[in-house]
Amino acid sequence: MEDREQYVRYQQDRAVLASIGAHLDSQISQVSVRLPRSVAKSAVAAWDREELGGIGEESREEYELRVDAAELAFIGLAISSRGVWDGEEVVVDLDVVQIAAALQAAR
Repeated sequence: MEDREQYVRYQQDRAVLASIGAHLDSQISQVSVRLPRSVAKSAVAAWDREELGGIGEESREEYELRVDAAELAFIGLAISSRGVWDGEEVVVDLDVVQIAAALQAAR
């Protein structure tokens, strides 16, 4: 049988990471950011869009695309509900999870 001992360590590492996250959550929950009008409008459109089809079996890539689309829609919700338009930009407080998702998608 394959040695899986490292996964026990990884599980312990995840618990420590979650503990760090719990401490950081109370310190950093939202960050005020500025976004160009064009991408802000696209995010709002993603929030306003209705997806009528159900979710069937999907590949890992399809799942990841759907999750990223959902993150974009949540940014659109934030812009719609609390964004302040300033010329060609919008200023909005985003949850750090949304910022992390956007940064990850950019990589």
